[in-house]
Amino acid sequence: MSGSSGAGLWVFGYGSLMWRPGFAFVRRCKATLKGWRRSLCVLSHVYRGAPERPGLVLGLDRGGACLGVAFEVDASLKEATIRYLRAREQVTAVYLERTVPVTLETGERVAALTYVADRRHRQYAGRLNREETLKLVREGWGKSGRNADYVTETHDHLAAMGVRDPELEWLSGKLKTTPATFASASGQAKPKA
Repeated sequence: MSGSSGAGLWVFGYGSLMWRPGFAFVRRCKATLKGWRRSLCVLSHVYRGAPERPGLVLGLDRGGACLGVAFEVDASLKEATIRYLRAREQVTAVYLERTVPVTLETGERVAALTYVADRRHRQYAGRLNREETLKLVREGWGKSGRNADYVTETHDHLAAMGVRDPELEWLSGKLKTTPATFASASGQAKPKA
């Protein structure tokens, strides 16, 4: 398996990192991670919600498999990329940093850095029913904008890659057909953009 310490870095993205990585990379390709699944299982208190009105964002939760994107980062940017990812993903420490084996679409296996949901963290929501999920996503608004935009952009990116995620598909469909009025973390009404 590729990915030794003297080499560059591989990063596995399964949510917004797929469509907004925020770091330079030399290669991007589809990749599969076994033993973990993409799940809206993390209450967002910063980027897509607030403690008093949380949003809901993706995490890797145990079981199944996840098709996402692997990014290869040049060795000269490895440390800067890791610092950036820690600042982005660890803002409330709800994710655990892991190096995991992923299989690239070419069949090559590499060790990739990723972030999995910490089931012991107070922001871990677990598996919610569809209506609870829809309510949280509709009402979530944080530093990075509407929670609904995060969900629909992730769904649209997966669809463009040819990846079908039935839960995100259902949720995105509901959000697109029945938009709601959103309130910001400060309680002020926000336009439905």
